[in-house]
Amino acid sequence: MIVMIQIRDLTLKELEDTIIQMGEQKFRAKQIYKWINLGVENFEEMTDLPKKLREKLKEVFLIKNMEIVNKQESSDGTVKYLLKLLDGNLIEAVLMRYSYGNSVCISTQAGCSMGCIFCASTIGGKLRNLTAGEMLGEVLTIIKDQNIKLSNIVLMGTGEPLDNFDNVIKFLQIVNSKEGLNIGMRHITISTCGLVPEIKRLADLKLQITLAISLHAPNDEVRKKIMPIAYRYSFEDLLEACRYYIEKTNRRITFEYALIKGINDSIEHAEELAKKLKGLLCHVNIIPVNPVSERNFERPEKSKIEIFKNILDKNGINVTIRRELGTEIDAACGQLRRRYIT
Repeated sequence: MIVMIQIRDLTLKELEDTIIQMGEQKFRAKQIYKWINLGVENFEEMTDLPKKLREKLKEVFLIKNMEIVNKQESSDGTVKYLLKLLDGNLIEAVLMRYSYGNSVCISTQAGCSMGCIFCASTIGGKLRNLTAGEMLGEVLTIIKDQNIKLSNIVLMGTGEPLDNFDNVIKFLQIVNSKEGLNIGMRHITISTCGLVPEIKRLADLKLQITLAISLHAPNDEVRKKIMPIAYRYSFEDLLEACRYYIEKTNRRITFEYALIKGINDSIEHAEELAKKLKGLLCHVNIIPVNPVSERNFERPEKSKIEIFKNILDKNGINVTIRRELGTEIDAACGQLRRRYIT
C-alpha cells in the first residue's frame, strides 16, 4: 500500500528535501509552497510547474485535507466552520472580524481531554491530535472560502494546544514562513489551561507570540472545582511557570478569566486574584461565561461583572471585559465542539 504524503504538513525545508529526492530541482519547492499557501487544492492549478512534475506530485502527495461540512454566520459577521478531516473526524474553526483585521480561531485537537467543566470542547474527550498541516488547512480553507486577507491566528478552538506541542510549534513555523502566509509571531495567540512543563518549553523557544492562560480562579480550591488540570499543577506552580515565561520572553501574558455566577465572581475572589497577580507583566481578560447546553453555569449580572473588573483595575491590574463575538451560533469562548450542526 502506497502511503501518500500530506503536503501541507511539510515546512519549506522538508519540501525542498523531498523534491530533491524526487529528482527535481530545489527551486521548484518554493513554487509549490507558494501555491499551497494560496489555498490551491489541486496540483493542476500550479500552472508554472511542468505537466510532468504535476503528474509526479499527484502520485506522491495529498494536498486537500479537509472539507467544509457546514458554516454559520452570526449578525456580527462571525463565521463558524464545521470541517471534516480525511479520517472523518470533525473539528470547528471560526472567522472573527475586527476593525484591525480578520482573525481565525483554529482547533489543535479533535476533541479535548482537559475536562474543564464549563467548556463544550471537552465533552466526549480527545480523539487525536491534529497535524501541523491540518491546522494550516483550517486557516487556508477559511481564507479561500471568504477571499480575505488574514491578520491574526488564535489557537483557542477545540483542544489543548500545548498537549499537541510539537505539531503546534511546526504549524507556527509554517505560517510564519516568509514564503508562506508570513503571519508575524506577534499576531499569533496560543491558549493553554496551564500545562506547566510545556509553558516552560515554550518559554525556552523565546517566540514572540501571545500566551493566554486559562486561569478562571484565584486559588487552587476554586480552580479544582472547574478545571481538573489544577489537581496536576498547583496555582503557585502555574504562576511560577508564568514568571519563567515572562523572564525568558519579556512578553506580557494574558490571563483568561471566565466569570461564573456563584463560583468565582465574588468581591473576595477579585481581591485575591489582584493580590496574586500583583507585579506580574500580565493582562486579565474577563469573559462572562458562555452558555453550553449540557452545563448549568450562568454569567453574573452586568453590575457584578463591572465590580469585579473595577477591583482589579484599582489594584493596578491591566484588565478588560472581552467583546462577545459569535455567541448566537455557539462560536464564542468555550462553545466549540466536534459535532454536526443541526
